[in-house]
Amino acid sequence: MYNNIEQIKVFYPLQTWENNQILRKKSENVDIFDEDIKDFSEILLDLMYAYDWVGLAAPQVGKNVRIIATTQWKKVKKWNKTDKKIIWETAMINPEIIEHSEEKRKWEEACLSVPGLCGDVERWIWIVVKYQDKKWKTHTQKYSWFSAVVIQHEMDHLEWILFTDKVIWKIRKIKD
Repeated sequence: MYNNIEQIKVFYPLQTWENNQILRKKSENVDIFDEDIKDFSEILLDLMYAYDWVGLAAPQVGKNVRIIATTQWKKVKKWNKTDKKIIWETAMINPEIIEHSEEKRKWEEACLSVPGLCGDVERWIWIVVKYQDKKWKTHTQKYSWFSAVVIQHEMDHLEWILFTDKVIWKIRKIKD
């Protein structure tokens, strides 16, 4: 379909800032699974990596449909220290949180759609998400810690919510 990622970025430009009409509109459920939805799910994953980010939601690239791309992380022990490693990626179609922890934790978040800023947001430490994959197969999966935070952040985009709407401690500039 596309020769390179730069062409994809032109066709699906990154949407930014709080008053953006696309980012501030609730996304529609995907009711018909076809090749366009499958292709777009793959494009969303490609764009997530092209922007060197851990998650991306369809509204961030101009489509108000309920699809997110995320990476899942695992803590691994390397050379006597704990590190994080990507263990898989997922395009989630029509994701919904069906269960979550009572406990929340504060996380520092940033967003491609709000460049240069970060802030502390409270998120559940684990969630159970029901979603369909690119082959329309339904999954129910538990995610915890960083993976759960990424999914919650991206799902907020589907509800027209930016992390800046949920900041519990001041918004600040990202340190270079």
